[in-house]
Amino acid sequence: MNQWYRRINGYMIAAVVVGIGMSISGLVWGLDVADITNEWTPEGKKLAIERAKLPVKEEMVKIPPGEFLMGSSKQVDRNSYQPELPQRRVYLDAYEIDKYEVTALQFLRFVLATDRSPLIDWRYDGGNFQESMMHHPVMHVSWHEAEAYCRWAGKRLPTEAEWEKAARGEDGRIYPWGNQPAGLSRSNFGRTGLSGPVRDRPERLLLYPPIISVDKYDNAVSPYGVFQMAGNVAEWVADWYDPKYYAAGPTRNPMGPAQGTQKGFRGGGWIDSTPAVRVAQRNGAEPTVKMNWLGFRFALSLSDGVPEKAGYTKSHDQPAS
Repeated sequence: MNQWYRRINGYMIAAVVVGIGMSISGLVWGLDVADITNEWTPEGKKLAIERAKLPVKEEMVKIPPGEFLMGSSKQVDRNSYQPELPQRRVYLDAYEIDKYEVTALQFLRFVLATDRSPLIDWRYDGGNFQESMMHHPVMHVSWHEAEAYCRWAGKRLPTEAEWEKAARGEDGRIYPWGNQPAGLSRSNFGRTGLSGPVRDRPERLLLYPPIISVDKYDNAVSPYGVFQMAGNVAEWVADWYDPKYYAAGPTRNPMGPAQGTQKGFRGGGWIDSTPAVRVAQRNGAEPTVKMNWLGFRFALSLSDGVPEKAGYTKSHDQPAS
């Protein structure tokens, strides 16, 4: 079954279990809040401006040039499925990628600098997130918002290939740490949210899921030292999503299809099952979608070891016709 539908079904099951009692339209709202807006209060904005001065968890890791095994092999990974096939060697130029997922505090700086409304889950103190969520990955961000933030910061979203190499290294491993199955000591996945503050207020599962700080699980980093490439939140990538792309895509610096209707996301989120947090697992969603299991991280091109702020080709800038 397509992992996107597994994810949707997971939300439906969770809603039934906690007895939220929503209508179908209400449940859809809980899944995608792209049409919901939040507003600052004057006091809330003052607090946000002060918070934005706090230190952020921001660091980039250099990924060296060279080949890596991209995609899956049925002989190695029994959970692999058609969009991951065939496995092949892909060459990438050197680049940098965020060591951590972009946090709520980082995104707050962008929101204030560009005079945007607070995100839908920032519902405390006049438009702010809870203090405990400061270093959690930002969520409820559409692809367009993630891409706009990257441009504002002088960086870009990683391509699918860049994301995957940073997650698994060169040897085709199934998870960032190797081929051993994912477990809760290595990855934030397979959670229902039925604990802590959600236990007594189950409706909060839709806005405040059980995500954790971006610097946790230092025992499960990728071969390059990149954190949480499996679980916590899935991550937008630059490419248009095509389930058949691997069969015909180039083997040197692939950039994804020239156009499409969905943007790719990788890595799996807190609600996902073990197969969905494999580093080769790939899927897509409309670029306007905003989910509480979906965030992003930065990438940056390198030229002879020197960072370049130039990022996207025209194929990534243009919407589908």
